[in-house]
Amino acid sequence: MTDARTLSPAAGRISRRDFIRMTALTSAGLMAGCAVNPVTGENQLMLVSEQWEINVDRENSPHQFSTDYGVVQDAALNQYLDQVGRAMAVRTHRPGMPYRFQGVNATYVNAYAFPGGSIAITRGILLTLEDEAELAALMGHELGHVNARHTAQQMSKGMLTQAVIGGLSVYAGTKSETYGQLAAQLGMLGAGALLASYSRDNEREADHLGMTYMVQSGYGTGGFLGLMDMLNSMQKARPAGVGLLFATHPMSQERYDTAVTHARTEFAQAAGGPLYRERFMDSTARLRKLKQPIELFQQGDAAMGEKRYGDAETVFRKGLKGAPEDYAGLTMLGKCMLAQEKYAEAVVICEKAKAVYPQEAQANHLCGLAKIKRRQYEAALADFSAYEAKLPGNPNTVFYKGYAHEGMGDRKAAAEAYYRFLQQVNQGAQAQHAYKRLVEWGVVKPESDGA
Repeated sequence: MTDARTLSPAAGRISRRDFIRMTALTSAGLMAGCAVNPVTGENQLMLVSEQWEINVDRENSPHQFSTDYGVVQDAALNQYLDQVGRAMAVRTHRPGMPYRFQGVNATYVNAYAFPGGSIAITRGILLTLEDEAELAALMGHELGHVNARHTAQQMSKGMLTQAVIGGLSVYAGTKSETYGQLAAQLGMLGAGALLASYSRDNEREADHLGMTYMVQSGYGTGGFLGLMDMLNSMQKARPAGVGLLFATHPMSQERYDTAVTHARTEFAQAAGGPLYRERFMDSTARLRKLKQPIELFQQGDAAMGEKRYGDAETVFRKGLKGAPEDYAGLTMLGKCMLAQEKYAEAVVICEKAKAVYPQEAQANHLCGLAKIKRRQYEAALADFSAYEAKLPGNPNTVFYKGYAHEGMGDRKAAAEAYYRFLQQVNQGAQAQHAYKRLVEWGVVKPESDGA
C-alpha cells in the first residue's frame, strides 16, 4: 500500500494512477440497517446514524449560513428567535438534538433545517409574518422535518448519496438555474443538496408535527392557519424572492386544506389560543424598518437570476440608499459587479461589506476573486486566507490560494495548494488547471507515464 505521506508535492513525482487512487472521494458515517422512527415508533430502513446527521449539519450549515450572508447582526432579534425555538424544541420527539435557531441576512423568503437541528429563518420570510404564533408555526414545521428525519430518509433512499461523498455539497442554486451557475462560477459553497425538495408527504407530516409542537407550546392554531394563508397567497402571486421556498417546500391547495382540517378537528381546542402579536412586533421592529430596502434587494436578486445585471445593479443601488450598511445588499451588489466584469468597483463594494460585517466570510471570497481578476495576487491571497480562517472547508478557496501563489511566482506554495485542492475535487475546469500545473512542474507524472 502506498503511504500517503510519500505523495506530497515535496516527495517528488508520483504516477497519475496513484494520485487518483489517493484523491478518490469516499463517503463516511453510513450505517446500514433499521432504526425506529422517533415520530411513528415504527422500524424503517435507515442508512445513516443520528451522529451522522449531527456531523453533516456541523460541516455544512456554516457554509449555507454564509451563502445567506451570515447570521443577522441584530443580537436581540436572534435571542428572541432562539428563545421561541428552544421553548418548542423541548416538546418535540427528539428533544436531545443540538438545536440552534437564528435569522440569516438573506432577503429571499424561506426557512430551512439541517438534519442535526440547525434551523435558519431568512429576513425575507420574517417580514411576511404577523405574530409570534406564525413564527412558532414556521419553526414547528422545520422542527418537524428534523424530528421525522426527512433528510436521513432521503439519504437512505439514495437520493442524497452524491451530496455527502467526501463531505462536499453544492450551492443552493434552485433560486434559478442561471443564478446557481453564477454562484458556482464565483466559487460559492452552500449546502443545497442537503436542502433538497421535500416530498408532499414530507410537507404534510412536517405541517402536522409543527401544529402539534406549537399547540403544546401554548400557541393558538390561528398562527398555523395564518402561515398557511400567507404561503397559499404567495404560491398564487409568486412575488420576487419566493422561488426557493416553493422549490424546497412544495405548496398546494391539498396541503392547505389538510392543515385547515387538522386545525378544526384534532387541534380544535387551541382555536382561540394566543398569537402574541405585540411581542413579535416589538422584537422585529428594527428589521421591519428595513422592509423597503429588503424588497428592493429581492427584486435585484430576481434580476440577477435572469442575467439582467444592469437592472439588478440599479435596484441594488436604490436599496442601498435606504440601507447603506446592509451586508447582504452590499455583497449582492459585489456579485453583480463581478458578473459584469466591473472588477475595480467590485473591490470597493466588497471592501465596504467586509468592514460592516468583519466576522462574515463571503465578502472576503468575492473581494479575493475581484483582485485575482485585477492581478492583485498578494492582496487576493490575503482575502482568501482570511476567508479560510473564518470558514474552513471550501475547496474553491484552496484553489484560488494556489492561483494567487502561482500569479506571485511561488510555485512551491501554489503546488501545495493545488495538491490540497485535488484531494477534495478531481473534476471540472479548476481541477484540470491544478492537475496540468502539477504535471508541468514535475509533481505528478502525466497519464502516459503513469502505468
